[in-house]
Amino acid sequence: MFAYASSPYIATTWIGGPLATAFIDGPGFRWGFGAFSIITPAVTLPLFFIFYFNYRKAEKQGLWKREPSGRTTWQSCVHYAIEFDLVGLILICVGLALFLLPFSLYSYQEKGWKSGMVISMIIIGGLLLIAFAVWENSYAEKTFIPYGLLVDRTVFGACILAASLFISFYIWNSYFYSFLLVVNGLTITEASYVSNTYSIGSCFFALIVGLLIRYTGRFKWLALYFGVPVTILGVGLMIHFRQPDVNIGYIVMCQIFIAFAGGTLVICEQMAVMAATSHQYVAVVIAIEGMFSSIGGAIGSAIASAVWTGVFPVKLAEYLPESALPQLPLIYGDIRVQLSFPPGTPERIAINAAYGYAQKCMCIAATAILSVSIVSVVVWRDLKVTDFRQVKGVVV
Repeated sequence: MFAYASSPYIATTWIGGPLATAFIDGPGFRWGFGAFSIITPAVTLPLFFIFYFNYRKAEKQGLWKREPSGRTTWQSCVHYAIEFDLVGLILICVGLALFLLPFSLYSYQEKGWKSGMVISMIIIGGLLLIAFAVWENSYAEKTFIPYGLLVDRTVFGACILAASLFISFYIWNSYFYSFLLVVNGLTITEASYVSNTYSIGSCFFALIVGLLIRYTGRFKWLALYFGVPVTILGVGLMIHFRQPDVNIGYIVMCQIFIAFAGGTLVICEQMAVMAATSHQYVAVVIAIEGMFSSIGGAIGSAIASAVWTGVFPVKLAEYLPESALPQLPLIYGDIRVQLSFPPGTPERIAINAAYGYAQKCMCIAATAILSVSIVSVVVWRDLKVTDFRQVKGVVV
């Protein structure tokens, strides 16, 4: 059912590229964003009315009755601040933002990592994250993270797997689309198809993995003997193949490896957190797994930005012909300027070479991070999901 819920990506992915091309050739890229101010309400309002209709229906049938809390407005504010652990949320959000932001900004500072702003943001962000841990452990009445659930090695391992996968993904994927446009010379539509190979392949293969788990009852073997090693293989091969003058077919091959393995791991990690806890905590552990994924994505984006801003402009300055050096800031900062140089010119060759070197560094970092995923799966208990009984009724 998890795989089936993600399956619409198999169909919708194909329309992204042509739509992007239509916006750029027509009303402009700004309307590509602005259109969602119309699309989002149009899509979500029917669902809102369905919920509201059933809510009113339940009230009329006496299935739900509103009970006054007896609290004043201020007391309600305090109550919900405690219930949602507002202090903990502020500490972790601000702490992560301040700690990760310098990785993207350091190259713009005159003194780089020695800049006072960069140092202060890292220190303050780190202190806030420490304060978050202390608050959650000693002072919070309702904790943001239910540590009791993370004690289970299967739940904790699945969460670490989710984080490491997202860190790796956001490192190698952050500038992949630009690479396809500039280095491989693909059109917007073609680049969208290649860059979305992961979405299509992982959602398709997840259906097969779901059936395998349904009939074998076990998920650990799929993650340990197929998902993790094939993901490492796919990302590792990109170190060699994501370079100028390499046939695009090899890059697509790597994407297919990562897609099939990724579809396996996403389903397996979700099965792991659910099977390791009782029915009443299923929603909580899925939320925790999602939180680890989001934090992993933020860390991966920060690392990718740090590598890109620290490597790409330096290599551009090294490879560009002397006549093009005055344009270096424009070339670095605008993909349209990069594409304005015809393929085969010294400037375009230099740009492609700088892309290749930066991408190699990113893929090395992404592969190294994935070593954590091996341990995170090994610690899982080998649970058999067909031994569990449904609380009531059947799903399908």
